[in-house]
Amino acid sequence: MKQKLLAAAVVFGLAGMATAQDAKTVLQTAANALGAANMNSIQITGTGHLASLGQNHLPTAPWPETNLTAYTRTVDFAAKSSKEELTRNNQNPPAKGGGAPFADGQKQVNFVSGQYAWNQPGAQPQPAIAAAEERQLQIWLTPQGFVKGAMEANATAKKSKGGTDVTFTALSKYKVTGTIDAQGMVTKVNTRMAHPVLGDMLIETLYSGYKDFGGVKFPARIVQNQGGFPVWDFDVTEVKANPGSLGLTVPDAVRTATVPPVRAVSEKLGDGVWFISGGSHNSVVVEFKDYVTVIETPLTEERADAVLAEAKKLVPNKPIKYVINSHHHFDHSGGLRTAVAEGIPIITQEQNKAFYEQAWKAPHTMDPDKLYKSPKKAKFITVKDKYEITDGNQTIALYFIEGNNHNGDMMMAYLPKQKVLVEADLFTPPAPGTALVPVAAAFANTLYDNVQRLKLDIATIAPLHGRPVPYSDFPKAIGK
Repeated sequence: MKQKLLAAAVVFGLAGMATAQDAKTVLQTAANALGAANMNSIQITGTGHLASLGQNHLPTAPWPETNLTAYTRTVDFAAKSSKEELTRNNQNPPAKGGGAPFADGQKQVNFVSGQYAWNQPGAQPQPAIAAAEERQLQIWLTPQGFVKGAMEANATAKKSKGGTDVTFTALSKYKVTGTIDAQGMVTKVNTRMAHPVLGDMLIETLYSGYKDFGGVKFPARIVQNQGGFPVWDFDVTEVKANPGSLGLTVPDAVRTATVPPVRAVSEKLGDGVWFISGGSHNSVVVEFKDYVTVIETPLTEERADAVLAEAKKLVPNKPIKYVINSHHHFDHSGGLRTAVAEGIPIITQEQNKAFYEQAWKAPHTMDPDKLYKSPKKAKFITVKDKYEITDGNQTIALYFIEGNNHNGDMMMAYLPKQKVLVEADLFTPPAPGTALVPVAAAFANTLYDNVQRLKLDIATIAPLHGRPVPYSDFPKAIGK
């Protein structure tokens, strides 16, 4: 028996060695075919579409796209750095859904250098700490980057339907698998990243239509899917090999930047009502006779924890009975799993329930959250057009927002006693002297039309982005 086990171990060991050797051979062939062997840097140019992950109009719809009218990306493999320059325009008519509104022709410049990432919208760099790891990972998902990364790692290989699948670990944590065909072309690269809604989210990059660009083989078309839909659909028009080192100097403001602490800062809006700010997304806490309701647990488990903790601090002797979810967009639903882990029912528009139930089945092994560690069945109260929570004194009236191009499952909350309207995304109060861009104005007009339709008597808007403002500021901002 021992001899059989020893023989099996020897065979397994030889198979592993053969797999590693096969990977080296396949990768060397690919490096030669792609021109990666002597490539230190690469620059690609083209046009296409860029989509906003998790900002779709309805939970089952594709991510909304904007036109990418100009794009150049330069990657310095040796320095592990990248520079993106892109210009995008809104589609005409605009796609339903979408992230933060932007002006047509708006240009972005994004950088990553080692562990540092920043954006350059103007003269001053803006640290982008949260984007650094994904931007670094994207370097090794490019065809030449994949081959280089795999050659430097202890890659393995196995035959597949499309050729040979080569696997290595990038950035010490991401399992990356690429398919290399018989001609040495990288046709697909897959990996996964942790996501607060989608769990271990698949990132799939597809390369097709390889052409010769000045002695370098590169795909003429790139499609990257995240969460099952394209976030990137790109036609390559020009490729330059070894355009030179980016020579990026990390700005002092970026080098010294740190992740800001998660803060939940409360401000009383009226009897038993508190506005919770302290970050990019806000929440509202409402006290009832025997319990508490929280409007919105956004972003992540960390943010949701802070909001729920602040609610318990403000009203220490009453349980949190409900969490109200304004809409399914991932920045507004990313903390819902935290509420579920605490056994709190979620009140949401009826179109969201099936999506949440399905999405939350995904494993969260890369960044295990409370719900993954201690699974619970989510409890939902779904709303079609209107739903009311009341104890006879305190009331929250929830209304479905009709005709909303930003999101088709969005609700707003109205507190009649305090005359407070709580809304997400449709009106973010601009800085004094600043006008709304056209897309933002269109969203705000939708909110205004619904307020008029429902004949709501409002004194204060408590936006889930920005600061509370008198309602009179709202019609002025949209020229009413």
